[in-house]
Amino acid sequence: MDKKTIKDIEVNGKKVFIRVDFNVPFDENLNITNDTRIRATLPTLNYLLDHGAAVIIACHIGRPTETREPQFSTKHVVGRLSELLGKDVKWAADCVGEVAEKAAADLKPGEVLLLENLRYHKEEKKNDPAFAKQLASLADVAVDDAFGVSHRAHASNVGIASELETVAGFLMEKEINYIGKTLEAPQRPFVGIIGGAKVSDKIGVISNMIDKVDTIIIGGGMAHTFDAAKGLPVGKSLCEKDKFDLARELLKKAEEKGVKVVLPLDLTIADDFSATANTKIVDVDKVPEDWEALDSGPKTSEAYVEALKGAKTVIWNGPMGVFEFDAFAKGTLAVAKAVAEATENGAISIVGGGDSIAALKKTGLADKISHISTGGGATLEFLEGKVLPGIAAIADK
Repeated sequence: MDKKTIKDIEVNGKKVFIRVDFNVPFDENLNITNDTRIRATLPTLNYLLDHGAAVIIACHIGRPTETREPQFSTKHVVGRLSELLGKDVKWAADCVGEVAEKAAADLKPGEVLLLENLRYHKEEKKNDPAFAKQLASLADVAVDDAFGVSHRAHASNVGIASELETVAGFLMEKEINYIGKTLEAPQRPFVGIIGGAKVSDKIGVISNMIDKVDTIIIGGGMAHTFDAAKGLPVGKSLCEKDKFDLARELLKKAEEKGVKVVLPLDLTIADDFSATANTKIVDVDKVPEDWEALDSGPKTSEAYVEALKGAKTVIWNGPMGVFEFDAFAKGTLAVAKAVAEATENGAISIVGGGDSIAALKKTGLADKISHISTGGGATLEFLEGKVLPGIAAIADK
């Protein structure tokens, strides 16, 4: 999957339209509470500026309706972006039409313009060709650095590619290389770790992983569905009864392919879903009827750690328990430490999904991981082996 990047084109003196993912969280005073997504695109933005481009940034924030709610305006990003870039960022009160066209026309090399929220226009999500043409008219070339929206065919990442040559930014290139190329030709042993609440959210990922990995660790709430499907008692634990056949099929597929499946051996159970519930540790076949499992137990954590020893490729998506409560974060913490250790011993490690990333940050081990995917839904679809329209639209080398 060799795609053109900003290094393959001449940007000096050109107007460059760049689609980024600045969909950042704000507090009630509209201050940014986490600027990770903005920081992630700085290498691309700085490269373009250093190479004499006039940079026109397009993004969306939230899910605005037709009324253009002011809290979703990109102007709330201008201050922080200016600080991070070390220069004043100009702002246009729309992303198409006269206001945007004039602001883009006046933009000089080395300057930055941030356009208003793309999703204030419903045509963006509809991938409307006329809207894409309007966006394209602002620039000479397009750059896609928004991996987080690449599973959606929108005007700013797919439509625009029919009008302007579109290349990958550094963040997009990193995602394609790490996830795409790792899945295509992983170094072995390859261990997949899939957690989170529901099997139904990750069916495609588990199925695709079984085709690729040597070992798959299944934890979190979804493990109870697999356990229950095997006839084990799960008490009041989260469990999808309508997915038992599917769980059995996936286990059978793993067995046929010679893939080792690691499921919990013991669990940390609670008499209530709360941070202060009474807890105890029981073997996986001893969960009482009125208790629920909220984390893996110490024997399970040991099995997870053991399964990760000697791994050369690790992909982790989803926590092992209700890590938001400290009492139920131990399983996730054990996995984070084991993945970090595997990385220090030469493995390539990829962590994706908001919960896994939040858990990783809580452990302070984020800088020990090879690649943290910015994608969310896009990461999941990429791990499922799907072709993402936003990546497909980028010009091939």
